Amino acid sequence: MSSSRKHHLKSLMLSTAKGLLEEEEKEREEERGRYMADTCPPASMPRSMQELQELCREFHHKIDVMDEERYDLDMKVNKANKEIDDLKIKVQDLMGKFKKPVLRKVRMSADAMLKALLGSKHTVNMELRANLKQVKKEDKELRDVGDWRKNIEDKAGMDGRKKMFESEA
Repeated sequence: MSSSRKHHLKSLMLSTAKGLLEEEEKEREEERGRYMADTCPPASMPRSMQELQELCREFHHKIDVMDEERYDLDMKVNKANKEIDDLKIKVQDLMGKFKKPVLRKVRMSADAMLKALLGSKHTVNMELRANLKQVKKEDKELRDVGDWRKNIEDKAGMDGRKKMFESEA
């Protein structure tokens, strides 16, 4: 296709689109006028106090109905926005492309980190030595061992090995 032909077709498409947009705008204005005529008839000024009170009751009732409609529409919009966000997340999951956020280095002790994760109610102490039991060494074990040189001399050579096996059996 030649460029002049492309340009001509493009201008035709734009002119028809412009006409369609103008028609839609006119339809919206007419619809708005019809809606306002149906829901808000022209107000007539009441002559007595009773008529004025009745008119106020009607207005309050209409306001309540409109508030209910507005609330329902607002909830529908919020639900639709939430669904859109969930679908966007699913699409990102399927595509497998994630933008990893830049993480800052935070200097925090293990105690502070656990406190932040578990909340202030849980007090966790990471000092392991505080959790260990105190064990007192008994002097008996030290006395039974005796002189280490004597044990080595007894076990040296073939005689020592023979004694070891005989004592076990």
